[in-house]
Amino acid sequence: MSNLYLIAHVAGRTVAIDSDQVESVVDIGEVTAVPRASRHVRGLAALRSRVVTVVDTQSALGQEGQSAATRAVITQVDGHHYALLVDQLDDVAPFELRPLGGGVTLDKAWRAAGRGIVERDGEPILAIDLAALVPGQSTAH
Repeated sequence: MSNLYLIAHVAGRTVAIDSDQVESVVDIGEVTAVPRASRHVRGLAALRSRVVTVVDTQSALGQEGQSAATRAVITQVDGHHYALLVDQLDDVAPFELRPLGGGVTLDKAWRAAGRGIVERDGEPILAIDLAALVPGQSTAH
């Protein structure tokens, strides 16, 4: 059975995000740093009369430096809203989620976020779980 996925670029990789995890897509304005927050937390931002925690996905995936991204996918995890930075957004389309194959090699952070593979025009795209990128969260596969 197909589900709708948002195709995005995160930390230099094309990924698929299940639309059930996407509340909205926004441009992030000013971000206020939070002292002693996880290095993955860029800070807090005001968004439509609420405060969201801005997560630097590049850092959450173990890559060096901070993302320069200003677009974000808004998701809700355990009743809290998070803005996960994305490098670029491509498309929304239906895909069938397939399990990660034995030949797929992912480092620890990508493996924790990976939910499976979708295929677009013959190209395999990693489907990720946004909750796995939120500091302090763990997901069961």
